[in-house]
Amino acid sequence: MRRTVPEGHGHGPVRYGPSALPDDGLPVLPELCEALAAAAGRRQDRPIGGAAALLDAAAGHWARRGLATRPERVAAAPGAPSLLLALTAALGGDVLVPRPCAAWWAPSARLLGRPAFSVATPAGSGGVPDPYALLETVCRVRAEGGDPRLLVLSVADDPTATVAPPELLHQTVEAAAGEGLHLVADETWRDTVHAPHGTVLLSPAEMLPERVTVVTDLAGAFLPGGWPAALARFPAGATGDALHARVLDVLTALDARIAEPVAAAAAYALDEPAPVTARRAATVRLHARVARALHAAVVGAGALAPPPQAGRHLYADLGPLRPALTALGVGDAQELEDFLGARLGIAAPGGHRFGDGLGALRVRLSCADLLGGTDEERAACLTCPDPLELPHPRSALISLRSVFDGLRDDAR
Repeated sequence: MRRTVPEGHGHGPVRYGPSALPDDGLPVLPELCEALAAAAGRRQDRPIGGAAALLDAAAGHWARRGLATRPERVAAAPGAPSLLLALTAALGGDVLVPRPCAAWWAPSARLLGRPAFSVATPAGSGGVPDPYALLETVCRVRAEGGDPRLLVLSVADDPTATVAPPELLHQTVEAAAGEGLHLVADETWRDTVHAPHGTVLLSPAEMLPERVTVVTDLAGAFLPGGWPAALARFPAGATGDALHARVLDVLTALDARIAEPVAAAAAYALDEPAPVTARRAATVRLHARVARALHAAVVGAGALAPPPQAGRHLYADLGPLRPALTALGVGDAQELEDFLGARLGIAAPGGHRFGDGLGALRVRLSCADLLGGTDEERAACLTCPDPLELPHPRSALISLRSVFDGLRDDAR
């Protein structure tokens, strides 16, 4: 049974640690800064799990997305990893994750001494595992004496930047329900779909409301990454009530509360006033444009990558360029990460950080790295009709194409 813990190959375990969420690379929205500054003088501690204003805003956020939510079924924490850690501790048992998956999912299980088993994911299907592979994995884990209880998945995915089709999601949710699994749906990237009118995105909570907990990290579409805040929406009923209570117990033990200024900014953003929605729409358009250019450059050089549908990143497979990379001393994902980091001057986390095999030459590329080196350069990208014609993005894209085209020519 293949677990998500990488092995050996001369690299220390710390280097397999979580990779940060792809940043948007843009200046912070001024209205968010004002909301945060207005709360900076408040000294009182807010309750674990979030104060009323934040929970009400979260309930409204989900209601506008078709998920009726009561504030008492929501919990807030300083970042999605702390919520997933609390959920994993509360549910007990073994954890199942798709392969590849977000880098921060499996460490929660490892920290608690729980196995995290990876399940194959169809190409271009977000972070939703193949239903037949899921059933086979559950059967094997149980046959080996394991106790699978939790499946973590995402419809709009990091690292692959793809969105799972509703048909596959429905089959996987049904398979998980049949095996008695609880689902945690990571919807961090739900509001970053590039073509919202042409992409059908359904939440697992719409299909299996009594067994799905939705988690969203607000760094995906609402807050800067350095302002940690995340939300969990628990299912209705006795099972959801009990899980909510256990999660709050874990968060209390960790003293995992959101800083009051960040909570105020989060509540403002979740109410979705005009400045927030306008910035989000502009940001999604910008990253969709950059992601398409990244995809064209990577595929044009002979590498493989699913067309990006959400987020601000691209997941590339440089396997077809292996001969050229081998000649340069690059034989695995960690060496590829180091190589591209040095050649491009950007962070390029390898696929081993997302549960893929170390030997696979996969890497996640971030759109933000092409936008500019200063706030002024990056802000200009938001308003320019063709941001890739601006000096810094144009130069960065030319540099990236040069590196990839050189690998293609060497491979030939």
